[in-house]
Amino acid sequence: MLHPGPVPTLQPYFLISPPAPWVIWVRKLAIAFAAVCSVLDASAQQTRILTLDEAEKLALKNHPRIASAAFNAQAASSVVTQVRSAFQPFVAANVTTAGAERDTAIAAGQLQTSGLASRAATGIGVSQLITDFGRTSSLADSARLRAAVQERNVATTKAQVLLQVEQAYYSVLAADAVLKVAQARVGMLEVTLRQVRALAESNLKSTLDVSFAEVSLSESQLALYQAENAAKASRATLAAAIGETKDEPFEVADVILPGRVADDAQTLVDEALKNRPDLSVARLTESAALRFADAEKRLQYPAVSLVGVVGVVPIHQKDFTSQYSAVGLNISVPFLNGGLNAARRAEAELRARGAGKDSEAVSLQVAANVRLAWLEADTAWRRIDVTAKLVDQATTTLRLANTRYEIGLSGILELTQAQFSQTSAQIAAANAKYDYLTRVANLNYAIGALR
Repeated sequence: MLHPGPVPTLQPYFLISPPAPWVIWVRKLAIAFAAVCSVLDASAQQTRILTLDEAEKLALKNHPRIASAAFNAQAASSVVTQVRSAFQPFVAANVTTAGAERDTAIAAGQLQTSGLASRAATGIGVSQLITDFGRTSSLADSARLRAAVQERNVATTKAQVLLQVEQAYYSVLAADAVLKVAQARVGMLEVTLRQVRALAESNLKSTLDVSFAEVSLSESQLALYQAENAAKASRATLAAAIGETKDEPFEVADVILPGRVADDAQTLVDEALKNRPDLSVARLTESAALRFADAEKRLQYPAVSLVGVVGVVPIHQKDFTSQYSAVGLNISVPFLNGGLNAARRAEAELRARGAGKDSEAVSLQVAANVRLAWLEADTAWRRIDVTAKLVDQATTTLRLANTRYEIGLSGILELTQAQFSQTSAQIAAANAKYDYLTRVANLNYAIGALR
């Protein structure tokens, strides 16, 4: 135990005098202050405030779908290098040894007649494509376009992830707003129940009114439990959308309600046709298919290559020299292959035409999606004003119902119905705001504004 002065020496048969009362009060206040500070500090450490901008940045950084799309784009870029490697010389080092029986000159099978000589040789072989009349160039262009497709897929994936984040974020805000309304309704009905019980005990109201008030309170408590569960579920969805697996509590900051969407939907459609990454993917896919079809068409042309070898033969028969070198020109001309090249060309051309129709279909779908998203956003905007008026009307009705019930002009059913109407109106107003924000997010995704 602490003492205000020096600790006295303990002597037999003597008691230490207790501290002064003011010292005890100071200690109690210090302990209480320390406890409050520790609680506040723990609360600050456990709960964080998450803004929409922070949630989007976390999703772009952590979400595995974005990382997967980026890896696929890098892999597609390496295919371009693979195709263009045909333009570079191919150099291979060779080491060959053979042992042949003396005076052997003719053979069948793997060791041909020209190779039936005992020897050990090393050398380098070089092969360089001179021209294949544009086939490799077309293949490289096709690979480059397909790599661009994968890069646009990264942008598409980012837009999809950002849309999920915004939808989940607004869902959390809506669930919190509904939860506050449900809590307020429970508190209001608890007060009503106490008032009705007091009136019943004074024989001013019947016990049936008490039963109705208890039923209303129980229903509101069930609705409160559902609202609490919805708030927790919406946070779990948001955590998954931003790529987090830890179950850490957090709160979300409210957002400012934007203005009404543009009046002209066609302007938004034109913007979407320019900016939508998935439409760009369809167009690039069509271009890649056309370039591949051109490459398959050039299969009918010859391929010209330069080949050369140089090396030494340290072990050889006495009639041969100890080194060798040769240069040649190889021309490969396709002649007959059972119609393979013609079939490959026809397949590639048909697939290119199909890719073109796919691009047209995506354009039509994008335009339709923009118009639908615009209609939904515009309707959601108008609901905000209507639900605000509904709240005012329901509040006025509840005030009148309370007055009528207190003076005995109405029953408990009218009062509980007015209370329920006010709660429903408040929930509708909260949902209207965040539903409009969600519809605006859908519209931004539809026009390609989410990046």
